[in-house]
Amino acid sequence: MGNLSTPKTVQKLQKALHAKAKAEAGYRFYALYDKISREDILAHAFAQCRSNKGAPGVDGQDFADIEAYGVERWLGELALALREESCALAGVERLNEIAGSGHESPDISGRSNGART
Repeated sequence: MGNLSTPKTVQKLQKALHAKAKAEAGYRFYALYDKISREDILAHAFAQCRSNKGAPGVDGQDFADIEAYGVERWLGELALALREESCALAGVERLNEIAGSGHESPDISGRSNGART
């Protein structure tokens, strides 16, 4: 996992999703579990987060915990949970934008940057 360049298979998915979103502006991607559960997607995402020294997740696990458990094992279990849609994904908090259009915007960082609705 030392190479952080985006694998061709991940690029292909990114381009396909981008093309669909551009072609149909109103299209909503409701179920991407089958896409994000792919081994290449998860391995690349893990490598990027690891290189960025990402913070522990909502479950409190950090990279040392995952590496002690076994990265491949952990990613395999995550992929299975995603395919079965049994993953408890964190909700997206909706916040009002202080500046701008005043529309609600998602804050997935967990930081508050506006008034709660």
